[in-house]
Amino acid sequence: MGLDPQAKFLLEQMAAAGAPPMHELTPEEARASANFTALAGAPEEVGKVENRTIPGPGGEIPVRIYTPEGQGPFGALVYYHGGGWVIGDLEGVDVPCRLLANRSNCVVVSVDYRLAPEHKFPAAIDDAYAASKWVVENASSIQVDAERVAVGGDSAGGNLAAVVSLMARDKNEFQVAFQMLIYPVTHHSFETTSHSENAEGYLLTKDSMEWFWKHYLRTEEEGKNPYVSPLLAEDLSGLPPALVVTAGFDPLRDEGEAYAQRLKEAGVAVEATRYDDMIHGFFWMPGVLEQGKQCIELAAAALKRALDK
Repeated sequence: MGLDPQAKFLLEQMAAAGAPPMHELTPEEARASANFTALAGAPEEVGKVENRTIPGPGGEIPVRIYTPEGQGPFGALVYYHGGGWVIGDLEGVDVPCRLLANRSNCVVVSVDYRLAPEHKFPAAIDDAYAASKWVVENASSIQVDAERVAVGGDSAGGNLAAVVSLMARDKNEFQVAFQMLIYPVTHHSFETTSHSENAEGYLLTKDSMEWFWKHYLRTEEEGKNPYVSPLLAEDLSGLPPALVVTAGFDPLRDEGEAYAQRLKEAGVAVEATRYDDMIHGFFWMPGVLEQGKQCIELAAAALKRALDK
């Protein structure tokens, strides 16, 4: 299948703009230039949106809490934005988080975890885990049912959601009810077919993935840690049910699908969906990509099914 026409047009527009590739920029330059909010469309009204901070292992963690209309307690989704652990923020996923809250009738807690290279591994996962634990332990204060707390994220955020699910199982301090993994990073490796097929030309490139990893990790050896590469975890049993979404024209396609397969083999309930003609990042772009909108609807429906009582 060829590339979706809307995605093709978007990539042509980006190429015509002539911005330098991500891997040639400093992290500060990349953060300043990577602004996808215009592609998300107009933000929907949500019952309540609150910016606050919660305690974390390295200081206060900024979060944005989206509460739908109606009476709680609600289920909750703790959401981690993408951006290769180096870029991205609460604004970049504001529109998707609003849509998820409204469509799933769940509280969405979007987490502004610490970024690399200023804060390398394991800072991001420590913040991600602490945020989920805080939501469970403080559930009643934000109209949430502590037994219906899910984690989710896109790209590097999908990696964090998968890792938090592993950590929660291993530490047994709280339960994760569901994991929403949108084109997740699952393996510190560049050897897959999708990495070679989609190495350049489809927004996320192999060069940029190498750049992200270089900033996130101190050593190559850290890449073998299952809290970096969840695909390398020996045992995936006992993990929460999962939605795994991949895109056909994405370097991360194969490692996401490999993780879904390993979850299934470990007895975890998995819904795996590939958007064959889509590019990485489309979940952030419902304003210009119809399939971005459809994917958010799909994710919200899966979340609602998993958390409805």
